[in-house]
Amino acid sequence: MGNPEAGIASEPLSARAARARYRRILRFAALHLASLWWFELVLPRFGLNSIANKTRTKRLQRIARSFQRLALDLSGLLIKLGQFMSTRLDILPAEITKELEGLQDEVPAVDFALIRAMAESELGLPLEQVFASVESTPLAAASLGQVHRAVLSADEAAELGIANVVLKIQRPGIDGIVEVDLSALRRVAGWLSRIRLVNRRADAPALMDEFAATCLEEIDYLNEAANAERFAENFADNPRVRVPGVVWERSTRRVLVQEDVTNIKITDLDALRAAGIDPAQVADEFAAIMFDQVFIHGFFHADPHPGNIFIQPLEKEDEFGQTWRMTFIDFGMMGEVPSSLGKALRTTVIAAASRDGAGMVDGMREIGVLMPSADTVELERALTKVFDRFGGISFVELQTIDPREFKAFVNEFSDIVRALPFQFPENFLLVIRAISLTSGVCSSVNPQFNIWNAIEPYSAKLIKAEGGNVIEAFLRDGLASLSLLARLPKRVDSLITRAELGQLTLRNPELEKRTTFLARAVRRVISAVLFGVFFISGLLMFETEQDLGTVLLVISGVPLLHALFADVIARRGPLP
Repeated sequence: MGNPEAGIASEPLSARAARARYRRILRFAALHLASLWWFELVLPRFGLNSIANKTRTKRLQRIARSFQRLALDLSGLLIKLGQFMSTRLDILPAEITKELEGLQDEVPAVDFALIRAMAESELGLPLEQVFASVESTPLAAASLGQVHRAVLSADEAAELGIANVVLKIQRPGIDGIVEVDLSALRRVAGWLSRIRLVNRRADAPALMDEFAATCLEEIDYLNEAANAERFAENFADNPRVRVPGVVWERSTRRVLVQEDVTNIKITDLDALRAAGIDPAQVADEFAAIMFDQVFIHGFFHADPHPGNIFIQPLEKEDEFGQTWRMTFIDFGMMGEVPSSLGKALRTTVIAAASRDGAGMVDGMREIGVLMPSADTVELERALTKVFDRFGGISFVELQTIDPREFKAFVNEFSDIVRALPFQFPENFLLVIRAISLTSGVCSSVNPQFNIWNAIEPYSAKLIKAEGGNVIEAFLRDGLASLSLLARLPKRVDSLITRAELGQLTLRNPELEKRTTFLARAVRRVISAVLFGVFFISGLLMFETEQDLGTVLLVISGVPLLHALFADVIARRGPLP
C-alpha cells in the first residue's frame, strides 16, 4: 500500500494506517494551537504585544500553507475542510482564508483495476454486461471519487434512451478515511471549544457537525441523484437550464451513472465565441440562474465552479428562441435556505441594490449574522461610505482604483468589524460560498461584469415576486393590530362604566378624563393603521391592477383625514 499515512485510498484503510493518519492530524493541530496560545495569549500578558502583532501575518500564512500541504498529502476530507474554512470570514483571519481559497480538490487517479472492482461489486455485474465501453483514463479525479466516461450496452441504451454516460465511482476505502478524519477533526474541535480566543467567536463543535453533515451527504451518490432531480424540477419551466438525467437502475450509494452532458466549459471564452455565444450574456444569465436558486427556490448548487458548468450550443433556435443552454453537474454539495433565512436574504439584496447601509444592517440582523447586542451605528456609516464610493463599479473599474485607497478603507473600518459580535448562522455558509463562486465565474467570463447591474433588476424582480406575499402579510398584520386596537375603546368604555358605577376598588377623579383621551387616541391609531393598510396595498397593486390600486389609494384618504383632524373636531365640540 506504500506510505501508511497516504490519503489517496486504493484499498480499505488498515488499522495501522488509520492510527497513523489520526495521529498526524492531531499532531498538526496541537503544534499550531500551541503556537497560537504562545503568541496570542502568553506574550501579551508579559507586555510583548508588539512581537505578536509584528509576526501575525506571516505566522498565519505559514499555518495556512502548512495545512494545504497536509491536505494535499492526506487528501480525504482535509481538502474539503480547507475549502469549507476558506469561506469562514467571520471566524478566520483574511490571511488564512486567502491562502485556502486556491485549494483544489484534484488528486492522482486510483488505478482503474481497483475502480472496476468497486463498480462491479456495487452493481453486482461485470462492467461488460452493463456498458459497451468504459474509458480507463478518468475524466476527473478528486479526493472522494473519480469519474469515467462510458457507453451503455445496446440493450441498456435502447431501454433507457441514453447511450453516452459518465460513471462516478467512490474511491475504494474512502469510508474508512472519512471515519478517521471526522473522528480526528471532532477531537480538534473539542480542543478549540476550550480556548477563549476561539470560543468567543465560534462554536467549533457545531461547525464541525455542519461540516460532517455536508461531507456525509456528498459521499452518498443516491442523495446526489435525488438532488439532481429536485434541481431539474425547480427549473422545469426554464429552457435555458439543463440537468443530466440519472440512470437510477445502475446507481447505488457508491456508484452514480448519469447522462454525459460535458460540453463547452463556461470559462472557455474562445470556444464560446467560436460557437457564436456572447460571453457577457452567459455571465448575466448565470448570475440570474444562481440568484433564482438562492433567493427564489431556496435550494441551490453550492459548488458552482467552472468545472461544474457547461454551455451547450443548440443546432438551431428552440421554440423559445434560445441558441444555447447552461448545464449544471455534480449535485453532491447543495444548500437549502429555510424560509426565514430566505426572507432575510431578500431584504438584504433589496437593500444592497438601493445602496441602503441601514437596510443592509437590518438584513444582517434578520439573517442572524449580527447579535442583538451589536452596536451598528459605525457599521452603518461604514457600509454607507462603501456604497457611496464603490457602489455601481464594475470589476474592471475596481482594478483601476489605487490600492492605497482600498487599504485606507480597510484600516478605517477593520477595527469596527472585528469588534462586532457576529457569526454566520447554520445554513448560511453555503450561501456565501455559492455567491462568491458565482461572482468569480461571472467576472472570469466577462471582466466588465457589474454585480450592481445584476442585483438591481433582480431586486425589482424580488419585490414584484414578493408583492402578493407583502400585501397578504401586511393586511394580516394590519388586521391583527386593528382587532387588538378595536377592542381597546370597548375596554376603556367598560372601565369608565365600572368607574361610574363604583365597581372599581380604586377610584380616581381624573380617570374619566384620562380614559376619554385614551379612547380618542386609540381611535386615531386605528385610523392611521387603516390608512397604512389601504395606502401601501394600493401602491403595490397599482402596477398590475391599476383600477383596484386607484380605489385603495382613494379610500386611504378617509382614515387619514380622521387621524389628522379628530383632535381638532373634538376640541371644537359638536356643531350647533
